[in-house]
Formats: sequence, C-alpha cells, structure tokens
Amino acid sequence: MSSLLTFYRKLLNLPLSLLVKSRSIPTNPVQELELNLEQPLIYVLPYTSQTDLLILQKNCLALNLPDPLENNVIEGVSLPRFVFLNEDRRFFKSKEAKSETVSTIQRYLNLHKQNEQLDVQLLPVSVLWGRAPGKEKAPTLRSLSAFSRLISMLWYGRDNFVRFSQAVSLSKMIANQEADEKLAHKLARVARMHFAKQRYSAMGPQLPDRQAMFNKLLDSEVLKKAIADEAESKKISPEKARQEAEKILNEIAADVKHDSLRIADRILSWLWNKLYQGINVQNGERVRKLALEGHEIVYVPCHRSHMDYLLLSYLLYHQGLVPPHIAAGINLNFFPAGPIFRSWGAFFIRRTFKGNRLYSTIFREYLAELFYRGYSVEYFIEGGRSRTGRLLEPKTGMMSMTIQALQRGLARPLSIVPVYIGYEHVLEVDTYAKELRGAAKEKENAGLVLRVIKKLKNLGQGYVNFGEPIQVNNYLNQHFPEWKNHSGDDTRPKWLNEAVDTVAKEVMININKAAAVNAKNLIGSVLLASRQRALTKEILLEQVESHMQLFQNVPYSADMTLPSNSAEEMLEHVLKLPRSGVISEKDNFGELIRLDRESAVLMTYYRNNIQHLFVLPSLVASIVLHLEAVSKDLIIKTVQQIYPFLKAELFLHFEEDELRLQVEHILNEFVRQQLLKGESDVFKINAPRLRSLQLYSNGVRDLLQRYYISLNLLLEKPEISRNDLENESRSIAQRLSVLHGINAPEFFDKALFSTFAATLKAQGYFDEEGKTIESKLKAIEELMASLISVEVKMTIRGAIESMK
Repeated sequence: MSSLLTFYRKLLNLPLSLLVKSRSIPTNPVQELELNLEQPLIYVLPYTSQTDLLILQKNCLALNLPDPLENNVIEGVSLPRFVFLNEDRRFFKSKEAKSETVSTIQRYLNLHKQNEQLDVQLLPVSVLWGRAPGKEKAPTLRSLSAFSRLISMLWYGRDNFVRFSQAVSLSKMIANQEADEKLAHKLARVARMHFAKQRYSAMGPQLPDRQAMFNKLLDSEVLKKAIADEAESKKISPEKARQEAEKILNEIAADVKHDSLRIADRILSWLWNKLYQGINVQNGERVRKLALEGHEIVYVPCHRSHMDYLLLSYLLYHQGLVPPHIAAGINLNFFPAGPIFRSWGAFFIRRTFKGNRLYSTIFREYLAELFYRGYSVEYFIEGGRSRTGRLLEPKTGMMSMTIQALQRGLARPLSIVPVYIGYEHVLEVDTYAKELRGAAKEKENAGLVLRVIKKLKNLGQGYVNFGEPIQVNNYLNQHFPEWKNHSGDDTRPKWLNEAVDTVAKEVMININKAAAVNAKNLIGSVLLASRQRALTKEILLEQVESHMQLFQNVPYSADMTLPSNSAEEMLEHVLKLPRSGVISEKDNFGELIRLDRESAVLMTYYRNNIQHLFVLPSLVASIVLHLEAVSKDLIIKTVQQIYPFLKAELFLHFEEDELRLQVEHILNEFVRQQLLKGESDVFKINAPRLRSLQLYSNGVRDLLQRYYISLNLLLEKPEISRNDLENESRSIAQRLSVLHGINAPEFFDKALFSTFAATLKAQGYFDEEGKTIESKLKAIEELMASLISVEVKMTIRGAIESMK
C-alpha cells in the first residue's frame, strides 16, 4: 500500500470520527449470519470508496470481525481482505466488475484447488448514507465528488448504516461448478445484482407524488363507477361526488416525508432510551431475506399499545428496511399527532365502512395502489388494542383487501409477517383496567398525549419477535388453487371468505408461536397461580426455574424466546421495576414475595401475553392432580377432548397428530423434575412436589370454569339462544369472580363465551337444526366437572338455579 494512500486514510479518519455515527445491520453478524471466523473472509463493497472502507473497518473492529485493512495470509500467500466491485459510483463505464477485483477472487479460487479444507467466505457489505428513496419526477442521480462526500458526512453522518449480508462460500461455489474459468466473473455479477436488491430493500420505491396518485386513482374505471353511483344515489352532481371522493382520499392517504422520518428516528432513539432498558429483537433476518428476494411485505403485529406503531417502524428502519405505510385508526388523526403520523407513513381508516360504498371502494383501491407501487404495509388485525393482554379475534377486512389486491395481479410475491410485540410495562395498562371495570374509553387528544408523556420513566424491557412469514401466493396455491381464476368482475369469489379466515387464523397462531417470555410476565404468572397471590421466595424461585426448564426442554415452538437470566436475577429485576406491584416482605420465617391487590389485576395483562405457552402443561398437571393416579392414554384422551376449545381461544398451533407427542414430552419432563411419578405408563402425584404441581394446574383453572358455566347453561336450557347463552354465562362468571376472588378481567369477557359457543358448534355439539346433542354435551360437562373444585361447581349450579 502506498504511503500516500496511508496518509489519506489517516487524514480521512479525523472528520469521520467527528461527523459519522454508524450502525451495523445486523447488530451481531457473526451469530445471525453464521460466519465462520476460523476461515478467511473477503469483504465485498459495491463501489471504490476509501470513506466507506474506513467506516467498515471501524464497525468490524467493534463487532470483533477481522480488520478489512489487514491481508489474509493463506499458505504463505498474502491477499487483500476487501475488494471493490465497481469504480466510483458516479461512473458506470462497464457492466463488468473491476479487473483487479476479478483477479483477486480468481487467486482465492486457485488456492481452493490446492487446499480442500479451505473455505473462503465472500461477505457483501453496503455502507448506506441516508435512506431517502427520492420523489417521483425528481432527479435520481447525485454526484458524489469529494465535496459531495463532505456534504454527505455533514447531512447523513448520523444516518449511516453498514449492512452485512449472507456470506457466500467459495468452496461450495466451486463444488457446484463444472469449470471455474468464468466463476470469478459470475460471482461479481451476482454481487452486483445483490447490491441493487439490497439498496432497494433499504430505501424502497420512490415516494409518490401525492396529487398525481390521487388523479390516477380518481380516473380509474372502478372509482369512476363508484363516483357515478354516489352521485346517483345521493342526487348530487358528478363534480360534487368527485370532490367528496378526493376529500376521502385526503383523509385516508399517507404523506410520507423522508426528512420527517429522520427527525422521528432522533426522537424515538431518545424515547426508547428514556423509557426502556433495552429493546430485544429476534428473527429480523427473516424479513431482510424477504425484502432482498423482492417480496411485497405486509407486517401484522399484535396490538398492545399505541407504542406499537412507533416501535415497529423504528426497529424496521434500524434493521435496514423501509418503514411501512401503517393503517391507523381515524381516532389518531387529531392535531398535532395526525399530520406527524401521516408524514411518518400512517394512513387513516374509519372504524366501520358500513353504509358507505364510496369510502370502502376508495380505501380498497388506495391499499391496492400501495401494493402495486411496492410499498410495505402494516396493519393490526385485532382492530384495536387488547385490553386483556390476549390476542383478540381477528378482524378480517384488511386481510380480505390484501388477498383481493394479490388476486388482481401483483408483480411481486406477497408475504405476511406476523409480529409479536411485548413489554414489561404497557403505558396504557391502568386505563385498560378502568375500561374493563366499565369506564368509558377516553378519546385520544393532545391532552391525553401530554399526560402520557409525564409518565415517561424506566419501563423495563421491550420485545419484538418476527414470526414465521406466510408466503400468501404459495399458501393459496396449496389450499385454494382456484384463487388464480379471476372472473374480472366485482363478484366476491366463493373461496375468498374461507381463505381470508384461514390466513388470518394462521397469522394469529404464528404471532403466539413467537411469544417472548420475560422476567415480569413469568414471575407474575407464577404469583397469580397462587390463590393468595403470594409465595415464599424459595418456592417462587423454584417454580420459576421449573417453568424455565420446561420451556427449554419442551418448547412451545422454535420461535419463542426465553430470558437468559437466572430466577434470582429475574426476581431482582422485577422488584426494581417502578410500579411492578411485586413486593418483598420479611417475617419471622423468611422472605415473602407477593402482589398487592390492585397490581394483581394489572399483572393478569402480562400473564395473558404468554398464557398459551403453559396452558397444555397446566391442563396435564390439573388432570393428574384431580384424578391422582391416571394412565397416559387417559391423560392424552382427556387433553384431546378439551384441546379444541383451548386452541380456538388461545390460537394454539398443535395439530391433532402433534398433540399426543407434545403431551408425552410434558409428562416426561414432569417426571424428570419429580413433579410426577411414572410407573408403567401410569402417572401419580409425587407428594413432596405437590405444591409445584398445584401451581402449574392453576394456570388452566379459570378457563375450565368458564367452559363449565356455558355447558351447564346449555344442559339446563337446551333451547337458549346464542346471545342469551353469552349474556347469562357472563353474568354467572361475574358472580363467580366476586365469590371466589378471581381477579382476571377476561374471566367474564363476553367475546370468550362467544368463541366457546362457536367452537362447540364447529366440534359437532349441535345437530344440523342447531339443537344441542345432549349426550355429547353431558360427556364433556362431566369431564370438566372432574377438573373443577366442588365449591366452584356449587356456586355455578346455584346461580343457574336462581335464573329459572
């Protein structure tokens, strides 16, 4: 290396250290990209740029990756550890890579011929200066002369990302090629295509000229017809109907401004640092891979808090992806939040489209236009925020419009990415508790925002886990092959409703598969399993450790995540959280850990985030606890009879053939932990661990009691209407909660009784005329009765008697 270049790099390092703050994507490339640091690496950069190279070096050293400015020495041969694919980004004189780069790669390939153990990894790296995609009709070329680069440092120095991609194994490339004469050129061409895709995935399509997009939509045949129908039905002029349509478009459409996104990045970086001790992200590589493969991406997160909108967009930006256009409730379109959210990508949706055909048509066409232009989209399939911490039944309107847009002919494959979002503290949780007690929902406004800002403090950890994507084209091909037979008219295809429902349920299941266990929801779950909401410290830690071992040895799914801390460390963390409600007290016998009464209700919210993870172990524990000595086959048969109701309510993922194996694994783990004794496929209570088994069994107690209420009502009143069944079940549940100290607000949630009634129908407990099949109902009622305490059964039957 020439001394002049060395001097230039040293000179350049000074402004870079002062002006540039770079971030790595992913944050742990060795682990996420499965790099083998025992083998040589070659960093492949898209353009000749000493600035980019020095930024890469700084990031590599911080990430414990090999220094790109040092050479690889292989069997006495010293070769550069980096290559530039093309000359300076201003010039594209040739479609071929730099001859120097091709020559270097060829020399590495030749070394592989001499050493079969060698496996050099080509690691593509992009250094992104700013993420602005540009506007339609705006010039797209920019000169990056020395002066321009200085301007870039000043303007984009705090908006700089180093994007590492999946490494390419040279030994595998050689093994798959008959001859390697042109392999170096082929690798260079593949890298060029990769960098183009990567840049698009990071910046996205150009931002639309908003008025031009409006004009295009209003001049489409579909909207022309809808406007004409509106004019005719309301007896107004076509011009006035068109003005109304444009007004609706203005109300709906986002107005994304990249400078606003950059400001949001600064604000949100400050906000997360102030609010949370850390934001934990899992499986981001899944989404980056979809983006690189050219998929149209629809993000479908669960909805816990208003923070969800901000958190997901912020994290996607820091994952090297384009923040999506977000479907937000019209209630958030108040000043000044509405215009700000709109500039960040929010488009607004009314709560109902009923009776307004023009609005529904415009919204559907706008959404289809977003997909057509290649923008990623985010919407909350639950409709609103969950007040109980559980997933709500999906609202399928947006999903239906998504699949219809795909059927109309999208050029790119469409993938839905379920997203689990969890918090150790939700800002609105106090409000949720008041609303569940009957308080009216407060309308969002600037004053409410200011009150929330006053509460900003340490809220513990946040969790965002990207679930298993659903590639909709493939899913429809497999389950609904007729979806491609588009009739061309406005009639709704027969297959659509079923397809929408099944895809929506699959999304909910995949969200729950990606659940995050954290210190607060785990310790809260254990304390709530105790009737007095209190345990000795020793028993609490023992039970937390037991749950952790169960989740590790018999995981609910491969996508669920667990804390890495010990039970003792988790307890210390929760005790230090402001307003956690977990209290440590000492008496003459030792230390007690308890929940105060008010906090116990709030803690059910966090317990419900992960209740689905331990409901099967809870059911197994409950069966053995109540039946005392029971065969494996009877345990499995009992679980199979109750499971459909749990699956529908909690969006569980086990199919019938998987269920038996999962129950067997749970039994084996309980035996390993000495909670049960297993002898010749008969399982018994292990008396010294009875307390632990009781705590496990209480996790399913409330659900079985609710089911028992509805079953008794149906047996007592076979002709009862579904609406009356739900209302009367709810009334009995409210009474039961008072008499037996049940603090969970969802215990008397009418929607859960509705889900149970629908599952009874789906499982054949009603005949074709809608009448109950008494023998089947009686059998399942007796089964539930065997798992419920005598006192609770007496209260339920007494309440039903009083209703006669």
